[in-house]
Amino acid sequence: MGRDDLTAGSGGGTTGREAPGSGPGGLAGARERWVRTGGIELCVAELGDPDRPTVLLVHGYPDSKEVWSEVAVRLAEDFHVVLYDVRGHGRSTAPAPLRGGFTLEKLTDDFLAVADAVSPDRPVHLVGHDWGSVQSWEFVTVARTEGRVASFTSMSGPSLDHFGHWIKRRMTRPTPRRVGQLLGQGAKSWYVYLLHTPYLPELAWRGPLGRRWPKMLERVEKVPAGDYPTPSLPSDAAHGAWLYRDNVRARLGRPRPDAYAHVPVQLITPTGDAFLSERLYDDLGTWVPDLTRRTLPAKHWVPRTRPDQLSAWIGAFVRANEGPAGRAAEPLAAAAARGGVRPEYAERFGGQLVLVTGAAGGIGRATAFAFAEAGARVVAVDRDAEGAGRTAEMARLIGAPDAWGETADVADEQAMEKLAAKVASEYGVVDVLVNNAGIGLTGSFFDTTSEEWQRVLDVNLWGVIHGCRVFGAQMKARGQGGHIVNTASAAAFQPSRALPAYSTSKAAVLMLSECLRAELADQGIGVSAICPGIVNTGITATTRFAGVTDEAEEKRRQKKASRLYGLRNYPPEKVADAVLGAVLHDRAVVPVTPEARGAHLLSRLSPGVLRSLARWQPPT
Repeated sequence: MGRDDLTAGSGGGTTGREAPGSGPGGLAGARERWVRTGGIELCVAELGDPDRPTVLLVHGYPDSKEVWSEVAVRLAEDFHVVLYDVRGHGRSTAPAPLRGGFTLEKLTDDFLAVADAVSPDRPVHLVGHDWGSVQSWEFVTVARTEGRVASFTSMSGPSLDHFGHWIKRRMTRPTPRRVGQLLGQGAKSWYVYLLHTPYLPELAWRGPLGRRWPKMLERVEKVPAGDYPTPSLPSDAAHGAWLYRDNVRARLGRPRPDAYAHVPVQLITPTGDAFLSERLYDDLGTWVPDLTRRTLPAKHWVPRTRPDQLSAWIGAFVRANEGPAGRAAEPLAAAAARGGVRPEYAERFGGQLVLVTGAAGGIGRATAFAFAEAGARVVAVDRDAEGAGRTAEMARLIGAPDAWGETADVADEQAMEKLAAKVASEYGVVDVLVNNAGIGLTGSFFDTTSEEWQRVLDVNLWGVIHGCRVFGAQMKARGQGGHIVNTASAAAFQPSRALPAYSTSKAAVLMLSECLRAELADQGIGVSAICPGIVNTGITATTRFAGVTDEAEEKRRQKKASRLYGLRNYPPEKVADAVLGAVLHDRAVVPVTPEARGAHLLSRLSPGVLRSLARWQPPT
């Protein structure tokens, strides 16, 4: 299997003989061969068309190349994907002796040998996780690799040089905040100290720790059970301890002063990483002139838990940086600022899958557009199929190349279950759910019929319940967090004699959101209730007036309400911005308009005032 023998750089070479046991861990269709370098034989796997841009995936500790299998299969649809077992891991051979055999200089030799073998005439797009990222930082900051790398996507693994400078800056100019950062990262790095102890790590990995590790990953990291890790884990982990021993103390004590990246870099930061603080990357812009930042609500082992999101981000970054001489893409933050989008929104939501109900118009459409401008993948849902399709079409034009329109009545439980199944199978598990669909109804309690009560509760309350249940269950099963936004109303905490049904439905949505937030907190899933006030949307044009039987009279009242809302002219775009802010900062209850904020404050400080105002009969 594999191509004919090629001459590899850094004293290496390749052979076309098949690696024994080819294709475990989801790589059954891979073409595998050996690459020789410095007395080491590296097991290399390839997927996809070799004539397409090459994406080279480098695994971390204590993994083998199979950690990338889910990501690799997805990327192979569009790229030439290459994975290799780092020396001493998987089916690659280990140096003898182990001491001194895992230095960053020798790992760089290995990278160049693999790159020259699989892509001799074009630079590769490098992707690294954990120690794969640590060593890849070396590859993209040393002079001898210039021209061999087109882009670099880093996750959960800092440059040891950058880390060393980060420590020195905080030790030479200690402030309470900097000392706290040092202590925080020091606590997260507990395992590094243990790996420097002689013999004990090897004994643990070849003994009980190696046997229990797969179950630990399932329980703590929510890594799905399956064919990962591979049976070579105990020896991989024992050999890999020398990655730390050969490099960490030497580089942290004497970091290179010239560790500047010579390629565009995409940094993906899992916000729930138990081993690395987000603060480690605060100074990264100093070292990387062309930096794109992404944040992902997930834990450390994202190649296994979030392959869908990673493959989307990696693919987009590769395409953006593929061109003459590996021309760099515009950094995400710069593009966001140029387009009027907050950089923090682009970092947080770029590539995320967002589903918005009631997206054919008003707040739903504005919210879909706001997420699209931030680079999210958007599913616009409405019972108005044409309206949902128009929203998706516009979303594609303003920043979401992947946007789809779907039709569903949120009040129909079976329809929502079918929608959730379709979205999961075709687009993936939703990262952000916005339950926005709703209808208006005004009129006194005794004028409101049972049928009108039923319809309002079916859409405004049960629609939210159905959305939370079917999509929230998928988020929970995935085990990597997410966020649910439910559109309530200022009417949820502001009683009115004219809105008994509507206010009741929205108050129930608010309480549901609070209860669900408490239940899902330990799952890493946030829940927010958005409470707009008077917003200039089309809801007034469809609001029903209980007790009004004359169609012409109802139309007159709808037009009057629309004029009043138009005079207030609070745009739905501001509500959409509040939605994104609520997800970004995990806010529980968000009153949006000034009158909503005032009513919310009164409901807590002086509810009697609101009860008095509730007696007012608005003119018809």
